[in-house]
Amino acid sequence: MIPAFATLLVFQLLGEALVRALAVPVPGPVVGMALLLLALVARPALLTGLKPTAQTLLQHLSLLFVPAGVGVMLHLQRLGDEVLAIGVALVLSTLVGLASAALTMAWLMKRTAPPRSRQEAP
Repeated sequence: MIPAFATLLVFQLLGEALVRALAVPVPGPVVGMALLLLALVARPALLTGLKPTAQTLLQHLSLLFVPAGVGVMLHLQRLGDEVLAIGVALVLSTLVGLASAALTMAWLMKRTAPPRSRQEAP
């Protein structure tokens, strides 16, 4: 389990290093996951060593949210003061995300639809 966990941490470290070196506005762990994905595509044999450790981490994922919950509780007064701005940002970002997903899906469906024959055309 330790070598697999170390491998996951190395990919996270690589992601952090790339983000800092290139000044990319993306979280380092996201870049690390992308690098891990590329490594798994290139060498599928890595999956057999990482899978048990990854499944164990996923089973206990809720424990990783405890620090975030504590942070929210510490700043509850500030969240109360900013509730309108936070609410508006959440609603608008949700609507933008839904609209962009719907438009992307419509575009992809139109692009991949089989051509209609002349008899079917109105």
